[in-house]
Amino acid sequence: MANTSRINGFRPVRYLSGAPWNGKVSKYVTATGDSTAIFVGDLVKLSTTGDSEGFRTVVQAAAADPVIGVVVGVEPDFSNLNAAPYRVGSTRRVLMVVDDPNVLFEVQEDGDTDPLEMPDIGLNADVIVGSGSTTTGQSAMQLDSTTHATSATAVLKLMEVVQRADNEFPSGGTAYTRWLVKINNHQLASGTGVAGV
Repeated sequence: MANTSRINGFRPVRYLSGAPWNGKVSKYVTATGDSTAIFVGDLVKLSTTGDSEGFRTVVQAAAADPVIGVVVGVEPDFSNLNAAPYRVGSTRRVLMVVDDPNVLFEVQEDGDTDPLEMPDIGLNADVIVGSGSTTTGQSAMQLDSTTHATSATAVLKLMEVVQRADNEFPSGGTAYTRWLVKINNHQLASGTGVAGV
């Protein structure tokens, strides 16, 4: 049975050590001068814009940017409980970000022209940045299967295929396979990343 496309960005699963992700996050904020919406599951990077309350600021990461982590939640706006379930552009919102460089994330590959195959495990790749859902607040980011290479500056490292009944992975690869990846080009890690093997 072919895989179903269920794009929802990145989801934390476990640590590199094998321990399950424990739910820890750090708070970051967005500046009103940034007009790009940010969705749950998006990769974000540090911004140079300051914050009046002393928080670190972030913006949505582009396809090949170094990143600080993955957004897993948006702090409620208690002055407006009908606020969108994501960060609307040009608003100051507090984001919950998984910024530990040793967390592994589940993400779907696009598999459009060159699906990833078994020998690609250990290589690095970039992401596709899409427009998230303004209804669910979920990210539209995917693993860009055509960018797999040994480049140390690529954003993600392919760690393994998600082992689950709803995730088919034939030896020749197939579209929409779900992968466990590590952020390779992480802003809290030393250097620009590790070359793929």
